[in-house]
Amino acid sequence: MNASRILFALLALSAAQVSAAPRFKDFPAVSYTGQHASVRLQAAKSRLYASQLRIASHQDVNFSGRYILTVWGCGASCVMGAAIDAKTGTVIWMPFTVCCWNLEITEPLEYRADSQLLIVHGSLNEKGAGSEVHYYDFDGQHFVRISPSP
Repeated sequence: MNASRILFALLALSAAQVSAAPRFKDFPAVSYTGQHASVRLQAAKSRLYASQLRIASHQDVNFSGRYILTVWGCGASCVMGAAIDAKTGTVIWMPFTVCCWNLEITEPLEYRADSQLLIVHGSLNEKGAGSEVHYYDFDGQHFVRISPSP
C-alpha cells in the first residue's frame, strides 16, 4: 500500500514538472511577411562572422515571428549563433554558446517561427551538466531566461 502511494506521488510530481515546462504556444509571435532587410553588421562580432550572417539573412523566417535564428559550430560539440531581424537587418547575438548536449538530442536548440520561446539543451558556455534544459523568451532585443532546468 505504501509503495503504491509513493509511486502515485512520484508520477504526480513528474507530471507537474512536465506541465510546468514552458511551451511554444505560451509564447506566441506575430508573423512578418515583408521583404528582408540587408543584414546590419554594426558590432565587431557581427563583422567577424559577416559571411555566416549574410548567408543566413536570405533564409526564411524561422524564429519569433520575424527573425532568422542561425547557428554554427564553435568547436567540438559546440554551437553559437544569432537572431537576424528580417525587417530591420539587426543582429542579436545569443549570449551563450551551447555544448555537451546528451547524445539522444539531435539539435541542441528548439525554436519555431510562430513562437518567442527558445529551448536550449546542454551546457551554457561550457559550464554545467550536458543534461540541462534552459528556456528563454526572446523579446526582440534579449534572450531572457524564464526558467531554470527542471
